[in-house]
Amino acid sequence: MLRLARENPSWGYRRLHGELLVLGVKVAASTVWEILKEAGIDPAPERAASTWADFLRSQADALLACDFLETVTLTGARMYVFAVIEHASRRIRILGATPHPTAAWTVQAAKNLVMDLEDTGCRARFMIRDRDGKFPALFDAVLADAGIDVVLNGIRMPKMNSIMERWVQTCRRELLDRTIIWNQQHLLHALREFEQFYNGHRPHQGIANARPLYPLPAQVTDPNKLDRLDIRRRDRLGGILHEYEHAA
Repeated sequence: MLRLARENPSWGYRRLHGELLVLGVKVAASTVWEILKEAGIDPAPERAASTWADFLRSQADALLACDFLETVTLTGARMYVFAVIEHASRRIRILGATPHPTAAWTVQAAKNLVMDLEDTGCRARFMIRDRDGKFPALFDAVLADAGIDVVLNGIRMPKMNSIMERWVQTCRRELLDRTIIWNQQHLLHALREFEQFYNGHRPHQGIANARPLYPLPAQVTDPNKLDRLDIRRRDRLGGILHEYEHAA
C-alpha cells in the first residue's frame, strides 16, 4: 500500500482503497487512511456530494454527457478533444481530436457515437452538453433520430455536467499536464492509451471502485495468499500511467 502511495503521490486514500480492491485485497478505507497518516502521507480530503450529483446518480442509466477540451502541442497548435461519458458505467469514449472542430466534423462524431452505442447495447435517452457554438443543430438532430434528447447546461451552472467536467479534470491531471504532445498523431495515441486505462483498469469511486468495463474481482481472503502477494506494475505511456496486477 505504501509503495503505491509513494509511487503515486497525487492519489488520495480512496483511490488507493480502490486500487487494492481491484487487486483483490479487501481492506477498509478508514484503515488505508490511518496507515497513510502514520506513514506521514497526508490523505486527500473527501469531497461532499451535492443534491444535483445525487439526482444525476439516480438517473445515471439514461444519461450521457459530452464536452470539448483544449490542449496545445509542442509547436503551439491548439487541438480540440471531443469525448462522451456514460453516467452509469463511467465509460469514456474519446471520439477524436482535431485542430478545426467544424460542424461537419462534429456531426460525423455524433454519427460514430450512435453506431457505437447501438453496437454495445447502450440505451441512453439524454445527452448533456453545454452551449458551445461547436455544436451545430444537425448534431442534436442526429442524436434525436437515435432517440437521444439533448439537455443543455444552464448558464454558469457547471454542476449540470459535473460527471463530464470531472473527467476533463482527470484527463488533464493524469495525462495532458504530464505529457509533452508533439502533434495530432501523438495526441490521438496518448488519448487511446488513456481511454483503455480509464475504462479497463482505473477504479472509480462513483461505481463502488469498479472499472467501467470490468466488475471487481473476488476478494482475496486466504491469509496465506495475502502474505505471498506478488504484485506487478505495468507502465503505459512511458510511466505516466501505472497498472497493477497479480503476477501470473
